[in-house]
Amino acid sequence: MRSRTIGELLAPAAPFDKKCGRENWTVAFAPDGSYFAWSQGHRTVKLVPWSQCLKNFLLHGTKNVTNSSSLRLSRQNSDGGQKNKLREHVIDCGDIVWSLAFGSSIPEKQSRCVNIEWHRFKFGQDQLLLATGLNNGRIKIWDVYTGKLLLNLVDHNEVVRDLTFAPDGSLILVSASRDKTLRVWDLKDDGNMVKVLRGHQNWVYSCAFSPDSSMMCSVGASKAIFLWNMDKYTMIRKLEGHHHDVVACDFSPDGALLATASYDTRVFVWDPHTGGVLMEFGHLFPPPTPIFAGGANDRWVRSVSFSHDGLHIASLADDKMVRFWRIDEEYPVQIASLSNGLCCAFSTDGSVLAAGTHDGSVYFWATPRQVPSLQHLCRMSIRRVLPTQEVQKLPVPSKVLEFLSYYM
Repeated sequence: MRSRTIGELLAPAAPFDKKCGRENWTVAFAPDGSYFAWSQGHRTVKLVPWSQCLKNFLLHGTKNVTNSSSLRLSRQNSDGGQKNKLREHVIDCGDIVWSLAFGSSIPEKQSRCVNIEWHRFKFGQDQLLLATGLNNGRIKIWDVYTGKLLLNLVDHNEVVRDLTFAPDGSLILVSASRDKTLRVWDLKDDGNMVKVLRGHQNWVYSCAFSPDSSMMCSVGASKAIFLWNMDKYTMIRKLEGHHHDVVACDFSPDGALLATASYDTRVFVWDPHTGGVLMEFGHLFPPPTPIFAGGANDRWVRSVSFSHDGLHIASLADDKMVRFWRIDEEYPVQIASLSNGLCCAFSTDGSVLAAGTHDGSVYFWATPRQVPSLQHLCRMSIRRVLPTQEVQKLPVPSKVLEFLSYYM
């Protein structure tokens, strides 16, 4: 079944624009759904109010050229009144942008730093930040509402390939780099670096927090998948099973599942609490041999993303296809065509998938909408608070345990 196209944002092309450097390596939605951001190519990041963007798709058809006039809609402050207007911003980051991440603050989440009275920045409840990872190893932190540069984090010596904020509002930021390290930054402590996580023997491609912020996954070259305890900053375990570089990862909304995408043509769904593989989604049939999967197989999976309903996964591969999968079915439930895709992400409400391409543009599709089963709703409710080991210890009949467990 074909997925329905919602719209597209096309990067403006200069007459003598270089092909190299225009890649859209990352797209991101704000946690509250207010903004959408993507790397437009070269040094530019575009921030657009998401609600107005959807309205433009409906009013003017699917195409929307990104050098249009500024978009505006109301933004509410913490007291409920209109404090400001959301505005479209074009940010010049000074170097090629490889990664983006939105972060929002919860005042109750204090910094781990003791001397909080010395902080230069007081992040309030109405604060929304954008982190950009650059080609030169720098990370720049921007105020989304004003487009103002707040912080410049300098410690990586290679490309910052991915960024992720802790979902708990603590403004803990983790960066993944080609320098083979992950670095943990506390933005409530003026961006001071808290920890360097080592273990990868090659490039680190991607990282993702679990929904409760207690665990993080990092993936990289040489088939590497690591799980980290983010309270102690220690490695929990290494997952093994892929035959090629692992380039993307994402947790399910209840934290019970972890999806990883690899150049070996496959997406694996793991139980991060046990390290077992629960599901495999193949992009080449028949499944390739390990030797072929570990080489140039023309089916490299570039990106994977979990929908917010916990029922669907989107993957993007070099075979010019975007696929939507159900976690309990072997074959895609919907597909869409996309040439030269690099990254994808679901909107905050899960209704739209955005995908970025080599030419700096973004394309949007409506996601599958299905009524979840009672079993799925019960599983998600339980698994939001209990890991696999605790569920298995519940004093309930075996049939109930089976009902509450993810067995694919």
